[in-house]
Amino acid sequence: MKTSEAAGIRALHAQPQPSGADGAIEGRKVRIAIVGLNFGRHIARALRGEPLAKLYDVAGVCDLDAARARQIADECGTGVYRSLDAILADPHIDAVGLFTAPAGRAGLIRQIIRAGKDVMTTKPFEDDPDAAAEVLAEAQRLGRFVHLNSPTPVMPVDLQQVLDWRDQFDLGRPVGCRLETYASYHEQADGSWLDDPQRCPAAPIFRLGIYLINDVIRLFGEPEAVQVLESRIRTGRPTSDNAQLTIRFRNGALANIFCSFCIGDTQHYRNGMAVNYERGTVYRNVGPSHQHSSMAEMAVVTPEPGAGRPHIEQKVLPTCSGQYQWDQFHRAVTDRAAGVHTDPHLVAMGLKVVVAMARATRSGCVERV
Repeated sequence: MKTSEAAGIRALHAQPQPSGADGAIEGRKVRIAIVGLNFGRHIARALRGEPLAKLYDVAGVCDLDAARARQIADECGTGVYRSLDAILADPHIDAVGLFTAPAGRAGLIRQIIRAGKDVMTTKPFEDDPDAAAEVLAEAQRLGRFVHLNSPTPVMPVDLQQVLDWRDQFDLGRPVGCRLETYASYHEQADGSWLDDPQRCPAAPIFRLGIYLINDVIRLFGEPEAVQVLESRIRTGRPTSDNAQLTIRFRNGALANIFCSFCIGDTQHYRNGMAVNYERGTVYRNVGPSHQHSSMAEMAVVTPEPGAGRPHIEQKVLPTCSGQYQWDQFHRAVTDRAAGVHTDPHLVAMGLKVVVAMARATRSGCVERV
């Protein structure tokens, strides 16, 4: 399964959260056009299925590959737009799902928000941190909404649980974090950007580990420096298929992110995490599981006061970070006053780590963020 397919599965299993007293999300359907169908075809299919079909009308699709656009349009029972300009000129379109490659995406988003439409897009948001922060700030000034799946506009429930336990049990300062995600790929070179070490540095981190970078930044704050190790075990691409990234944060905490395309144990895309504080550790999706990858199995271990033995609490949450918050986006588009904006600084911090990571893959040295 390729990265785009995995993300499509995440979208399929992203369940809208209740917003009213009766548990229903109020408001009309959002008419959305999907641009970029190499990835976006999975999103279009997800939005056509339950429960998201109650919130969204896929009003059209657009891709540089006309045959692909027609195929997906026929499959989804919708129309084809010949260009982004045609979408922006249509007054009946509320929002654009933009799933093109990250390079230059900020410029496309700027066109969309200036045309008076909102945007749902995907990670990585851009390859230029400054351009990303600028277009998100402009969206806020214009009163337009730009959402993505990582970092999400609203704190994910699993990361909020980490912070709640930190405060509840007075765990103290962050010390370290180990994060991992992996899959089993047998890819071959195809001449795409995935074959280019410059455009896809430390490939498993860039393709799968973006979620984990954004997660640990949300928990630990400002990153300071990074270092990378990578290898090729079985990939047919010239880029790596096994990599780890170490991040040092300004508060002294260290994080290690391991990602691989070479592990076939059926526990794919679980985004495991162990967060060490001075007086306890919080776990997410650590150890074998029968749960779906979109869920989060949480646990906290801390000393029981005066007893000299561990106190352990466990929870299973219905969602894990990295999923599209389609409910929040629907609410933002249909009820402007209730909408939540994506944090430009949070997005930029994650992208600055990626830029420093790219330098570190070339230099083999520790690189400042």
